[in-house]
Amino acid sequence: MRQSIWPTPERPPLVPGRFRGDTHRGDRVFSWITAASASIVILTVLAMTGQMLASSWLSLETFHWSFITSLEWNPVTEQFGALPFIFGTIVSSTVALALAVPVSFGVALFLSELAPEWLRNPFGFLVELLAAVPSVVYGLWGIFALAPLMRETVEPALRASLGFLPLFSGPNQGYGMLTASVVLAIMITPTIASVSREVLRAVPRAYREAALGLGATQWEAIRTGVFPVARSGLVGAVVLGLGRALGETMAVTMLIGNRADISASLFAPGYTMASVIANEFTEATEDLYLSALAEIGLLLFIITVLLNIFARFLVWRVGRQGGA
Repeated sequence: MRQSIWPTPERPPLVPGRFRGDTHRGDRVFSWITAASASIVILTVLAMTGQMLASSWLSLETFHWSFITSLEWNPVTEQFGALPFIFGTIVSSTVALALAVPVSFGVALFLSELAPEWLRNPFGFLVELLAAVPSVVYGLWGIFALAPLMRETVEPALRASLGFLPLFSGPNQGYGMLTASVVLAIMITPTIASVSREVLRAVPRAYREAALGLGATQWEAIRTGVFPVARSGLVGAVVLGLGRALGETMAVTMLIGNRADISASLFAPGYTMASVIANEFTEATEDLYLSALAEIGLLLFIITVLLNIFARFLVWRVGRQGGA
């Protein structure tokens, strides 16, 4: 006679993870290992923060808030101010984002909604391949190809048509904020486009079919049935691109002109926080000079953390308003 598997007073129900002591012990060990792995990330961030604070403490004690508001950067007289570098980082990243976002969304829409099946995978692979190109290669391409093009064609055309604006005034140098922003836009476009494509593809097909069934055109179906659902993911894609633009070093260093100055013209040279650290860290022989560079790194770290916190809040807000 087959023995019943149902619980009886003589046979209590089986509790997962408790019917064998070694299995329960294994679950606990696995839980400890995963918790330790997660703790490594937190400890790494705390260690980085502590090290940057310790390295920049001399500069923090010497300059206080004037380090952020001062325009002067003179290692000879040991006067250090980070405002030109903060300005260059924000402006170059903002201009790059303004150039890259429309192109990235267009690429994502084409690959997810309009491209034929035989073209989607090869074209998508090429887009993702751009993200794997080292930044120094972009910098070399910018020096030999983009900078001459900007100096001889793009900047003269912008000055002839929009020269009455301060943004497009000044001499055509080829190296400057606009050239660095164009390279940054090219570099962050694959990141934004790839993430946006996956976000759009994750929207259920029923949303598109429902809009088309109600008589909407393809664009109306995308605008009313896809975009509202994918808003939070698209915002996240933009933030990922902005995060890369803020921390980019080599390509920007090779093309931005590296002059600690604030100018209203995009044609003028500039400087970023990452570039000044890369250029001058090996030359910093004095303790205060080295501490000032460490404080710039601390500022860049704080800006990145605040940006990610703001991005998470923005994605949460958009998601509550109807995003996926």
